[in-house]
Amino acid sequence: MLTKRIIPCLDIKDGRTVKGVNFENIRDAGDPIELGAFYAEQGADELVFLDITATNERRKTLAELVTRIARNVNIPFTVGGGISSVEDVSVLLNSGADKISVNTSAFKRPELVDELAGEFGSQCVVLAIDTRFENGDWYVYLNGGRIKTEIKAFDWAKEAVQRGAGEILLTSMNNDGTKQGFALDITAQLSQNLNVPVIASGGAGTMEHFKDVFEIAQADAALAATIFHYKEIEIQALKTYLYKEGVNMRF
Repeated sequence: MLTKRIIPCLDIKDGRTVKGVNFENIRDAGDPIELGAFYAEQGADELVFLDITATNERRKTLAELVTRIARNVNIPFTVGGGISSVEDVSVLLNSGADKISVNTSAFKRPELVDELAGEFGSQCVVLAIDTRFENGDWYVYLNGGRIKTEIKAFDWAKEAVQRGAGEILLTSMNNDGTKQGFALDITAQLSQNLNVPVIASGGAGTMEHFKDVFEIAQADAALAATIFHYKEIEIQALKTYLYKEGVNMRF
């Protein structure tokens, strides 16, 4: 049985780690290089680095910052934000990233997923989906949650996996930053119906929330930011709790 993964997320804006609630009210959370190194030392299984305004501001992810972070960590590292071509991915992988995350650009041009999977392998391609529950279903949002689409999250995830995405990073905008728990229903729908790992994101507030998303929603990994950045929950303590609860963890 595969071990479940705990993944801190570093949302980056202007070279700083930031965090908000429901994708709004962004506040500073520290230096991404220091935080990345700290999480690696604390036993995080992976890191995710997202330049949250790269797409909206039509600029590329800060490759130099990626290089500096990668020098300080010894765990797998995913990078996203403003990626729209094979060339973009080549730069980031050469800068030290292990995987890349695509969101808006892939939705607008789904062939990008095929191209990246063909060039670098599916294991390198993470499809990020920002989704909001409204009118009875979960819909895809673009540009850092600013633009609503009429496409349902599950339908887009299914298509992307068929095109070669090797992993889904699913963020519930309703739950993001609320500390009320992950969106178990949509996470379960993807986990139980897709043949790739699903990372749950948005809403972690307690250790029990992680247990629920692993056991009830069957997520392969759980991503969080606020509770780790402000040291409300320590990664080793979380892993120990989950292990004692019967969740298969890596130490």
